[in-house]
Amino acid sequence: MAAVTIRNLSDEAHRALKRRAAQHKRSTEAEMRAILEEAVRPQGRLHLGTALSEMSHKIGLTNADIEALEKPRSARAAEPLSFE
Repeated sequence: MAAVTIRNLSDEAHRALKRRAAQHKRSTEAEMRAILEEAVRPQGRLHLGTALSEMSHKIGLTNADIEALEKPRSARAAEPLSFE
């Protein structure tokens, strides 16, 4: 893991940081990590499972449709199409 040093932090900001850490019952260092993580985390993050679920509801996909897709396929070779 990377280590970061913050220089020239005002005494006022340091006191506020310590107070905030105490409110959250964690160390000042842990509080700084939490603040940084929150600041760089994407706000509109796409959750793939949620997106797929919403899409399937929109198009009317049901559990029966999924079960039909999961059924074993015939071992027999498919017949080629005839265009005549």
